[in-house]
Amino acid sequence: MATVLAVSGSPSPTSRTTRLLRHVGARLADQGHRVLPLDVRELPAESLLSGDTRHPRIARALELVDQADGLVIGTPVYKAAYSGLLKALLDVLPQYALAGKTVLPLATGGSTAHVLAVDYALRPVLSSMGASHITQGWFVLDRHISVREDGVTVVERETDVLLRPVVDAFAAALALRPQGEPALLARP
Repeated sequence: MATVLAVSGSPSPTSRTTRLLRHVGARLADQGHRVLPLDVRELPAESLLSGDTRHPRIARALELVDQADGLVIGTPVYKAAYSGLLKALLDVLPQYALAGKTVLPLATGGSTAHVLAVDYALRPVLSSMGASHITQGWFVLDRHISVREDGVTVVERETDVLLRPVVDAFAAALALRPQGEPALLARP
C-alpha cells in the first residue's frame, strides 16, 4: 500500500485540525496504508521562516514529503485562507515537490463562510506545486470535532458519514498511482 504524509498546518497544540488528520489517518491505516504525521508547528520556527533547509528537522520534513505517495494536508482557516504556518512549510518545499503525488486537502473552521477556502485558497497552491491528483477536499466545522474525557477524538456522526467517501476516494486514487514511481524534489 501507499505511504501517506498527514501534514497539519495548525499552530495550536490542541488543534482540531490535527485531531481530524489523525481521524482520517486511522481510516487510511485501516485500509492498509502507512500514515506518517507531520505537525508543522513542531518544526523549528526560525529555520522554517528563514528557509534553512539544512536544518536537520526541516531536511527531514522535506524528505518525508519526497518519499510520500500521497499527502493529506490539513489547515485551520484564518481570514478565508490556509494558515501562515502551512504557507511557511509550502514555501520551503521545492517548486514541484508534489509532482507525482495524490493530495487530499482538508480544512477546519468556525463558520461555513470559510467552506470555499479549500478550493479557492489551498487547491491552487497545491496544483502549482505539481500535485498529479488533488482529490475532492473537505471542510469540517470546529464544533463537529470533539474530544472525550479519555482523549479520544470524536467526529460528529453526520460529518463522519460525509467525510468517509472523501477519504475513500483519496485512498482509491492512491491505489491507481504506480507504486515505486520515483518522487521528485525538483524539476528542471
